[in-house]
Order: sequence, then C-alpha cells, then structure tokens
Amino acid sequence: MRTLKLIAAGIILFASSSLHAQISVSLNIGSPPSWGPVGYAEADYYYLPDVEAYYDIRATQFIYFGGGRWIRSRYLPREYRNYDLYSGYKVVLNDYHGSRPYRYFNDHKVKYCRGYHGRPQRTIGYNNRREYDNHREYDNRREYDDDDDDDDDDDEGHGNKHGNGHRRD
Repeated sequence: MRTLKLIAAGIILFASSSLHAQISVSLNIGSPPSWGPVGYAEADYYYLPDVEAYYDIRATQFIYFGGGRWIRSRYLPREYRNYDLYSGYKVVLNDYHGSRPYRYFNDHKVKYCRGYHGRPQRTIGYNNRREYDNHREYDNRREYDDDDDDDDDDDEGHGNKHGNGHRRD
C-alpha cells in the first residue's frame, strides 16, 4: 500500500512539473519589442515612417524594400544603423493581420511620410527618469545589420540581399 502511494505521488509530481515547463516555454512568443509603443498588445505590425520599413512583431523581423524586393531580416539595413528605435515614431497597424503589410506601402508612405508623428508615444521600455528616451539603451549590433554579408534571416524565398532570390506574393 505504501508503495502504491509513493508511485501515485511521483506521477502527480512528474505531471505537474511537465505542465509547468510547457507553460513557461510559450510565454514570450510574439511579444512586442521593448522599443514598441505601450498599449498595443494585439498588433501584428508596426510601420516605421522614418525608415519606410515594417516590423513584424510575431516573427521579430523588420521588412524593408531593397534590391528590388521586400526583405525580411532581424536587422534594419546598414544605412539605418544610427536610427533610434526608441524615439522614432511607430505607426501601429491594428487593421492588418496578413503576412504582407507592404501591399499597402504606397498608402502608408503617403499617409505617414518621413518625420510623421501622431499622438505622443511611450515605449514599453520607457525609462521613468526621463519623459522620453532619446538616448540609446540597446546594443546597436542587435538591431541593425552592420555587414554586407548575406544574413540568412530572409524568408519566404526572398534570397539574399544581392537580388539573387525571387519574390513571392
């Protein structure tokens, strides 16, 4: 009888520990970046007017036009390595949930031109000691592509940065 109780207790402990592991693994998937605006937990994409690029929150990738095609990458292109994601304005695209927000790029580019600023935004990584964070508090190399090598971060058959891929719509 005592052996049966020990086996039952072992099974319960094992089941509860495996359940806990499953829960903790999936918590941060698709969470907004620390430089994202507060209050938009359900958004899938941001449009960054200053760099004419998109950010896919779920895939944690930037989407920008280069070499005649739309590129998905964990980094912005080299020419924007000094762009401050914390202070730059982010247009939250609440009305689009597909996989290609750039289908509406011409509309976004006109409606939200470079330098566009709508209502004041506070970033998720907001620093309470300053009204807005105008200083970089992130590692530049983590947010920007600083080399000319192919970066294998492209997906959907886009190929590399040198135009040797193909475009799927």
